Amino acid sequence: MDVIVTSSINALNGTTVKISCLFTSCYKMDPTKFAMNWTYQESLNDTEEMFMTYSKKKGMVPLRSDRFGERVLFAGNLDKNDLSITLSDVQLEDEGVYNCYVRNPPDRIQGHGFIQLNVVTELPPPRDSTIAVAIGASVGGALALLILSMVVVKCLRRHRKQELISEEKMEEEGKLEAEGVAEEGTK
Repeated sequence: MDVIVTSSINALNGTTVKISCLFTSCYKMDPTKFAMNWTYQESLNDTEEMFMTYSKKKGMVPLRSDRFGERVLFAGNLDKNDLSITLSDVQLEDEGVYNCYVRNPPDRIQGHGFIQLNVVTELPPPRDSTIAVAIGASVGGALALLILSMVVVKCLRRHRKQELISEEKMEEEGKLEAEGVAEEGTK
C-alpha cells in the first residue's frame, strides 16, 4: 500500500485549504475491515491529536476538537481511494504536521502520509518577468556598448600604428633617396 500526499502546503491565513491524501492498494476497499485516521501534531516531537476517523456505519467522521471545531470536513471520495479533507478559516495555530493513516486489509502494511502545513499571513508577490526582461536587456545593452567601444579603440590604435609604420617607411625611403642623390652628386 502506498499513501500519496504533498509533503508541504502553504495556506493563507483565513482561507480554506484542501489537504490531500490518496492511497493505492492491490485490494478493493472492504468497508468492514478498512480503517483510517487523520491526526495533527504541532511539531514532529509533539503527541498526535486525532480529529477525523472512519466509522464502519457512518463513513468519515470528524471528531470533537477544541482546536478545529467544525472547520474540518471530509472532501475525498472513498470509492476513488481519496481521503482528502478541507480546513476552513485557516489560523496561524493550525500550522503543523497532518498525518493520514490508512489500513486496508488484506494489505499487511499500514499506510502513512504526513503533510507539513505552513500558514502565511500574505502570499509572496508574483514574479514579474517584465522586470527581469528589462534588467536583462539593460545589462545586455551595457555589455554590447562596452564591447563596441573596445573594438573601436582597438581599431583606432591599429590604424594609428599602421600610420606610424607608414610614416617610418616613408622617412626611410626618403633618406635612402636622399642618400642615393647625394651619392650621385659625389660621382
